[in-house]
Amino acid sequence: MRGPRNDSRKNSSSYCSGITIVLFVALSLIGVWMLTSATVVPVEFSLADSNRSENKDNKLPADSGLDLSKGNSDNKPEEYKEKPVQQPQEEPNLNKDQDFLNSNSNNFETEPTKEGGNNKDPNSVERINDELGSERAKKDDKSEEKKQEIEENSPNGTDSILNNSTEENFEKTNDDQEPENTKKEKKSEEAGEEVKEYLPDGAQAELLNETSTQTGSWSTQDAESKNEKEKIQGSNSNSLTIPKKEFSHSWKLCNATAGADYIPCLDNEKAIKKLRSTKHYEHRERHCPESGSTCLVALPNGYRSPIKWPISRDKIWYANVPHTQLVQYKGHQNWLKVSGEYLTFPGGGTQFKHGVTHYIDVIQEAYSNIAWGKRTRVILDVGCGVASFGGYLFDKDVLTMSFAPKDEHEAQVQFALERGIPAISAVMGTKRLPFPSAVFDAIHCARCRVPWHIEGGKLLLELNRLLRPGGYFIWSATPVYQKLPEDVEIWKAMSALTKSMCWNMVNRTKDKVNKVGVAIFKKPTDNSCYETRMEVDPPLCEDTDDPDASWNVPLQTCMHKVSVDSTVHGTQWPQEWPQRLAEVPYWLKGSSRIGVYGKQASDDFQSDYEHWSRVVSKSYQHGLGIDWSTVRNVMDMRAVYGGFAAALRNMQVWVMNVVTTDSPDTLPIIYERGLFGLYHDWCESFSTYPRTYDLLHADHLFSKLKPRCDLLPVITEVDRILRPGGKLIVRDKLETIGELEAMARSLNWEVRMTYYAKDTEGLLCVQKTMWRPSEYEAKM
Repeated sequence: MRGPRNDSRKNSSSYCSGITIVLFVALSLIGVWMLTSATVVPVEFSLADSNRSENKDNKLPADSGLDLSKGNSDNKPEEYKEKPVQQPQEEPNLNKDQDFLNSNSNNFETEPTKEGGNNKDPNSVERINDELGSERAKKDDKSEEKKQEIEENSPNGTDSILNNSTEENFEKTNDDQEPENTKKEKKSEEAGEEVKEYLPDGAQAELLNETSTQTGSWSTQDAESKNEKEKIQGSNSNSLTIPKKEFSHSWKLCNATAGADYIPCLDNEKAIKKLRSTKHYEHRERHCPESGSTCLVALPNGYRSPIKWPISRDKIWYANVPHTQLVQYKGHQNWLKVSGEYLTFPGGGTQFKHGVTHYIDVIQEAYSNIAWGKRTRVILDVGCGVASFGGYLFDKDVLTMSFAPKDEHEAQVQFALERGIPAISAVMGTKRLPFPSAVFDAIHCARCRVPWHIEGGKLLLELNRLLRPGGYFIWSATPVYQKLPEDVEIWKAMSALTKSMCWNMVNRTKDKVNKVGVAIFKKPTDNSCYETRMEVDPPLCEDTDDPDASWNVPLQTCMHKVSVDSTVHGTQWPQEWPQRLAEVPYWLKGSSRIGVYGKQASDDFQSDYEHWSRVVSKSYQHGLGIDWSTVRNVMDMRAVYGGFAAALRNMQVWVMNVVTTDSPDTLPIIYERGLFGLYHDWCESFSTYPRTYDLLHADHLFSKLKPRCDLLPVITEVDRILRPGGKLIVRDKLETIGELEAMARSLNWEVRMTYYAKDTEGLLCVQKTMWRPSEYEAKM
């Protein structure tokens, strides 16, 4: 009886175990079904909300310290492998993140997501991840322990790692999991409006592998200008370096006399007080502090988001530029007026009180060959005032580089930039302007108060350097049309000077409406006149004098010959706009010269153009959550051929292309395309007012600056230039991306996206906020 009783107990135990297993499997299946149903994958999503959801589900706060950029792979040397990351007690659901990546990569399109859009982009994130997964699958792990170590350190292996605005980490553990074609829309609680974001596509990762520039046969502005500043030494390492996440700095407000309008290199009171003379406007020139500024510029009281273009051309918020002196001084000339909480701009000026549009037409009628927006595309406006001339030339497809000295007319350049019109603070003093030679199609001066005729015409000779052969100098001032003794004397002196410079006056006319006169001069297209002059005054410059050298180079009283060498710029007039935008510059065609990226120069130019067109259309326009209707003033902080600016051509923006002084001198190419820019050294402050740009773009700028200057003053300058709500897009090395992200967080900026590619390159998009510290630094 004992034996059967034991068998019965055994059968009963087996039966209970079977029921337990069935119940466990059923519960597991129900759990998986519930989890799968809950994982609704957004293609359009709010970064702020998705992060809150991620933290709730995965129990990983933004500062949890789990950094997926600290990844590893089988093929990396032992010294670059990291120890396993200590996992929390309750592990996050990594399958959700895998679903997110798969679903987004399956549904991502170059346009906003369409119904039923299941086609895979050959450049999509899914394709890149699949290829990387295939490579990883081919590798033979030597041990299960090593495999586990790699999975714990880098769930995504060698795949890309995406972090959103609040360090949302996307992890991957199962390469074989099927994607889900689901999406979900969320609303941003912080912004109070719907924010659309898209994962970056393959186009973003593409350029990260094609940005190692080389000087080769290209000269730099440092070399051309014989500048004594230290040049960039060596190249950055290609080894995997983990981004630095820690940064500590006690931010304080600048305690400068200029207050909310502080420009470090133009408001250096200590240096200005030491000047021996201000006769040539030396006090308006750049005098940069020995060390870069690390304080933040305060906001004006009541500052608010700028009015959008094109309405901003006619009115801006008074609180943003709270200056009224110019209203009192120039109000009768219709420069600007105060109207309630606005400053309005009737479109007038000293020489066009009854409207700039009519004035622009008068110039065209005076000499039809000017052909606004076709033959004449890029011009320089000297002493621009509030830049209404350049602002209304946008209607003619003309791009105007306007400039005026800081504070000569209170905040005139700041008014221009707040209106959405390009301008810089500069003066015709003792140094060359920061532009290459022979690049402007026309130069305009309307009562710009520059004494062109004195000291051998030194200042007018600087315009001669900048003007293209065959270009026009448009001069509208009282000596052109008034008969006062002083005006008559100045006109005689100008007539003699321009004749000795071989400039031909093609017309001198009077505007009956505005009751002003306009004289138009044309620069010669060859050297025949120079060679037959009876008096060699002004003299020709020495052949060793480089006309393109312009960074801190003193002005000289001489003229450069017109170049007849077809292998350099300035010998041929560009094609009409807009054909010139995509046209390879003539001096690069058929040339054996190697381009900046290592290809034959003309191929290099074309590849750059095509590449940035893809990046902008596929990623920047839809993938970073930028509301482009709020973007007007854009700066490419390290331009090469101007491809980024060219890609934005059809948008309501203008782009200031900056060619750094230590980079290959490609700025003439940018002008040849019908775009504009200037030279600058980012170890110094830029000559613009605070809060004047909506978007800054930096392609491999910061890593190249690190051997030459500290990044803290540079990011401080970025903060000064950007408007609250403005964006900074950085493409750079992984280590540098990490440093910049940490600095941005210390400034209380919103980190909208961080993208780490497998080859140690990355992309960062951050947005400046209204935050300012409460404490001021010691008096400057």
